[in-house]
Amino acid sequence: MASTSTYATGKRKNAIARVWVSPGSGTITVNDTSADEYFERETSRMVLRQSLELIEVLDQYDVKATVSGGGHSAQAEAMRHGISRALIAIDPERRPALKRAGFLTRDARKKERKKYGQPGARKRFQYSKR
Repeated sequence: MASTSTYATGKRKNAIARVWVSPGSGTITVNDTSADEYFERETSRMVLRQSLELIEVLDQYDVKATVSGGGHSAQAEAMRHGISRALIAIDPERRPALKRAGFLTRDARKKERKKYGQPGARKRFQYSKR
């Protein structure tokens, strides 16, 4: 299995997904659990399948991933990023379609840090004139 599988890493916020894509029947495993059990929300399940559905290879590849950090939504988007990168490593002809859909772009948005002297990142303490 190790010789036929392709590895890629996907990231989103603080979530990191290590993804292995290999030829198979279309099973998706996340942290040794099926994706349908791991991701409770239907939107998260839809997000991680998007790149496979776009190039119509959902039934041709098995996906095995380990994800850590972040929340479930960020983990699903990190998996989509990793799957897209692995599919390009398998066949570079798929790059234009995945690039057009925006699945190869690393979403660099992160939570802004809290500043000292303030209750949050942007929020200020209430101002009292008198």
